Amino acid sequence: MSWTTILGRVAIVGIAGGSGCVVGPDYHRAASNAPAAWVSPADNAITNRAATPSSWWASFNDAELDSLIQRAVRSNLDLRVAEARLRQARAVRGGSVADFAPQVDASGSALRQLQSKNQPFFGALPLPANFPYEYSVYQVGFDASWEIDLFGGKRRAFEAATADWQGAAEARNDAMVSLLAEVARNYVELRGGQQRLEVARRDLKLQQEELELTRTRYLGGVATELDVTRDAALLAAQQAVIPPLETATRSTMYALAVLLGLQPGALVAELSPVANVPVVPPQVPIGLPSDLLRRRPDVRRAERQLAAETARIGVAKAEWFPKLSLTGDAGMESVALSNWLNPSSRFWSIGPSVQWNALDFGRVRAQVRAQTAVQEAALATYEKAVLVSLQEAENAIVAYAEEQNRHRALIDEVADNRRSLDMANSLYAAGRTNFLDVLDVRRSLFQSDDLLAGSDQAVSLDLIALYKALGGGWETLPQAQTLATAGAP
Repeated sequence: MSWTTILGRVAIVGIAGGSGCVVGPDYHRAASNAPAAWVSPADNAITNRAATPSSWWASFNDAELDSLIQRAVRSNLDLRVAEARLRQARAVRGGSVADFAPQVDASGSALRQLQSKNQPFFGALPLPANFPYEYSVYQVGFDASWEIDLFGGKRRAFEAATADWQGAAEARNDAMVSLLAEVARNYVELRGGQQRLEVARRDLKLQQEELELTRTRYLGGVATELDVTRDAALLAAQQAVIPPLETATRSTMYALAVLLGLQPGALVAELSPVANVPVVPPQVPIGLPSDLLRRRPDVRRAERQLAAETARIGVAKAEWFPKLSLTGDAGMESVALSNWLNPSSRFWSIGPSVQWNALDFGRVRAQVRAQTAVQEAALATYEKAVLVSLQEAENAIVAYAEEQNRHRALIDEVADNRRSLDMANSLYAAGRTNFLDVLDVRRSLFQSDDLLAGSDQAVSLDLIALYKALGGGWETLPQAQTLATAGAP
């Protein structure tokens, strides 16, 4: 029988085995039960128009932010970790594909052997005196085995590995979403801190001028010493505001550098020039809750993990059934080098074998129950991921809308306090009010100035949190691996 005929018959048996039943539950995507609309009230700055995949950070129209984002995507270390894990999952999936193929081992040996003259077999025979108890054996050959996937255990393992690979890709996308949001958040905090510093320094300068004026008035007999000490205390309080803002500003520069995979001080010269907080766009399309669940990588990852654990139930159940394998070996063997490779030195064997754990005292049943529990936990994790994503989006929507309202009120408050301070200074100069009233109005103005600067920052930060909650950004950047629906070979 030729090797071509043998391999052809083996292939036929393998195909027949591969077309057998597949044990275990078939995976069906879990229902998300997404609400039809958002609970949070609508705002003029938010629209339910479909959120198209986009580079959302570009809506701030800040070239420096765009540059930081692009550099972070290329060099961030957390993203490199996620991409390495994706490559690992892809390699594991490749190994599960190889499980469908035969396993072939090649071997060769040259041995010198000495048989015992007193062993039971030789000792019982009338052998001649020159019987070769010592001799050489030369052998080369191949061993092959092929387990036929009769009941689908290997196919379920491949299905699980594929879902793991896709889940790793979603984990990488989730890391991307977090990175984009973290870079943008730190950048906005930096610009917001610089803006608050500018406000604090401006107010400090005004306070210094006010103190000099009060001292002049005191020397002229118009103001009292109490007026001077109160003004000096207000100046010291304003000076105390600046160091924490300096510290926070420098810390955000260091954080941005680390996010870009650089030494902490690498961006200080680049980011030290003062710039405004990025301005938010007039409208933000957020789509519907159902769009959110299709877009968020953490939800997609949890769904893929559920698919993987469902497939592993089939892997466990396959252990209940017999395993059919085709095994064979072939090669050349001789006790002399001279005829080692002659046709007469050939040997081969081929045939099926069956292995079945007929009595395992419930071990497989216990493994199936354990894996079923793991799958149930994965289902609960997926359902929680859906709820958490909806909660985060609802929180971000209401926070952004309400901060817009707060920002408008603070603008009015600052304008009113400026008018009040002008009137208080005029009344004090005319002797129609005391200096304490001027100080109270001035404190209010300083506080409202700082609150408005903080609100400028908060509006942008809330928008970044909204973009992150919506799960956007990963779609438009280079992917470590393009996801594809993968089937069994």
